[in-house]
Parts: sequence; C-alpha cells; structure tokens
Amino acid sequence: MIHVRYSSSPSTAETATTAELREAYLIEELFVPGEVRGTYTHDERLLVGGAVPGTGQLDLPAWTEVLGVGSHLERRELGVVNVGAAGHVVVDGEKFELDHLDGLYVGRGSEVSFTGADAAFYLVSAPAHATYPTRFLGHGEVEPVALGSADAANERHLFRYVWGQEVETSVLQFGVTVIARGSVWNTFPPHLHERRTEVYCYVDLDEQDRVFHLMGRPGETRHLVVRDREAVISPPWSIHSGAGTGSYAFIWAMAGENNTYTDLSPVAVEEL
Repeated sequence: MIHVRYSSSPSTAETATTAELREAYLIEELFVPGEVRGTYTHDERLLVGGAVPGTGQLDLPAWTEVLGVGSHLERRELGVVNVGAAGHVVVDGEKFELDHLDGLYVGRGSEVSFTGADAAFYLVSAPAHATYPTRFLGHGEVEPVALGSADAANERHLFRYVWGQEVETSVLQFGVTVIARGSVWNTFPPHLHERRTEVYCYVDLDEQDRVFHLMGRPGETRHLVVRDREAVISPPWSIHSGAGTGSYAFIWAMAGENNTYTDLSPVAVEEL
C-alpha cells in the first residue's frame, strides 16, 4: 500500500485545521505486521516506508503506479533503519543483520528484501543520478556528536549515518538522534533547510508518550501531536523542532539541492 502527498504552500499550513495539517504532513500507520507501506511526497520526490516482515519475507515493492519503473531502486537510492528487534536486510543476495537502530545504505539498481520476526524497518528512498555501494551503518560503530545541555532540556546525541561525508550518495542523508533522559527538546532553537526537505520519524516512545512537533514558517508556527513510529514531512519553508513527554529518538532523512550537512539557516527564538 502506498499513499501520495502533494506539495503545499506555507500559507495553506497557516490556515489549515488540525485534521488538515495531519493529513498533509503526518505519516501514520507505517508499520503494519506482514506489510510494506509507503508514502510518496512530491517534496523532493522522497518516499518514506515501513516494513514489518513477521515470520515471512517481504520484498521492497516497485510501486510502479507511482514510481513508473519495474523495480523500486531502478532510479533511486535507499536508507534503512531498524526500529524493532534484530532482523535481516538482503541486498542482491547478500544478507545484512541489523539490530535496533542499525542502518543500511543501498545504492541504485539493487533488489532488497526484509526478514525478522520482531524487526521493523524504516525506509526512505530518493532519486539518484549515480550508483554507490551498499554500506552497513552500525549504531554502535558511529561516533555520536554530543549536542545541547541538561540545563536547556535539549541534551542529545547525533548519530550521522549518511551526511555528505564518508558514505557517498547522490542526494540522500539520514541518521538518528537520541534524546538524553531528562531532556525533551530536539533541534532547539530550530532551523530551516531552504534547499532540502527533511522527514522526521519519531521512535522509542512509550505507549502513553507523545512528541509535540513544531512546524511552519517562523512567526506562524503550528504543531502536530505525534505517536511512536509516526513520521512528519518538513518542507523547505518549515521549521522542525519538537518536545516530548518522555524519552525518545528520531530518524532524520533529507534530500534536495545538495547533500551538504551544514547547509541550513538558523532561526532565533525571538523569530518564532
């Protein structure tokens, strides 16, 4: 199953109802046992998905009616992060074991399938102009960047899996940020990516917890209330920041004009 989202203007977001905001920007029910589900957004042509193999094997769908090709990665590259228990991703017959929050980059042209009774794979693919090799990205092997502080309630560790250095890609970037216990804010003060779209997928929340995700143009912000394993599309004109009611992590993924990680525009608190 795949859904399609069309690009929207910032003025639309400023006048939208809560239901309209959620329909346009929030991706729900990505992780369904025995299925691969996807959402295609016309913002940077990103495709976000979830694969939950259960006791069987799931192949990465071509979704020909949306992508127009016979194989998903015929013209695209793929990022994978396991948000469940250990499982396997098979790329052109080669098996990669991914534990919780381990990642995998898969280059253009590959065939991919998923296994693992308790695994849940988060997927994001983007158009690619070149082919680069598959790379395993172990969560425990990536040196995190310590950000924020306990005093500001935004202490966190940034794990850069694919960020324009070390792992070569066409346009795709992704990684994981883990919020320290006792902190709630991510990416605060916020910023804009004027040349890229970013998608946040919030994970490792307890059932009763939520993240209040801020979006919109500075000075005209709105919010979405987000559950565990739900994702938010953040267009180039929108800030992206949030505060949780408990501990959590999030997977960030970007594509656009370039893959320069530092290409962003800070937004001062007084501008909000």
